[in-house]
Amino acid sequence: MNNTTAKSSISICDTQPITIEGFRALLRSCQDMELVGASTSILGGMETARNQGPAVVIIDKAFGLQAVMDWLMNLRSNGRSTQAVVWGVSMNEAEALRIIQAGAKGVIRKTTDLESLLTCLRAVLGGNTWMEDCLLQESDRANRNGRSNLTAREQQVVELVEQGMKNKEIARTLGIRPGTVKIHLKHIFEKTGVRGRYGLALTGLREKGLLSLPAM
Repeated sequence: MNNTTAKSSISICDTQPITIEGFRALLRSCQDMELVGASTSILGGMETARNQGPAVVIIDKAFGLQAVMDWLMNLRSNGRSTQAVVWGVSMNEAEALRIIQAGAKGVIRKTTDLESLLTCLRAVLGGNTWMEDCLLQESDRANRNGRSNLTAREQQVVELVEQGMKNKEIARTLGIRPGTVKIHLKHIFEKTGVRGRYGLALTGLREKGLLSLPAM
């Protein structure tokens, strides 16, 4: 193997120093990635991303969901090439979707196996958006053919849901009443087989090729 092959740079921003050291040890065994920075504060993580310019930064959801989302949007608005992966001890479907919509390219639980973590990082380094399969609930079991039966208005509602809009925002955008949006969503759920708006959005992202999932 060519030892001069450049490694992809990774940084980590985590609330627990011992987790950082464990991650450091993991990357030492990797020939394609290396740790270039670590921080136990969210401000320190942003400073590392700004100074080191890593290809990927991992950030801990334990800093607070809103703080992490603000951090992601700040990273994106500054036009940096650094991509973000958010991980946490607990994560649900709704949180995962919000995190992806805020700009993260990867979402994974801290309780996952090491191989899945490395797969996530490599997928993001390859330009993909990656989500752990267990974070998908009804969305992954939906009837994918159901979308072809949606009306033009229902398709518009789906697209706005995928953008993270609430019912009132969708109503304003389309010039209809919030109650009408609810009726459209009811019909959409019936036709697609998806029970919730988060599952609907995740399914849409996956069908458009914007979300990759690990092979079963």
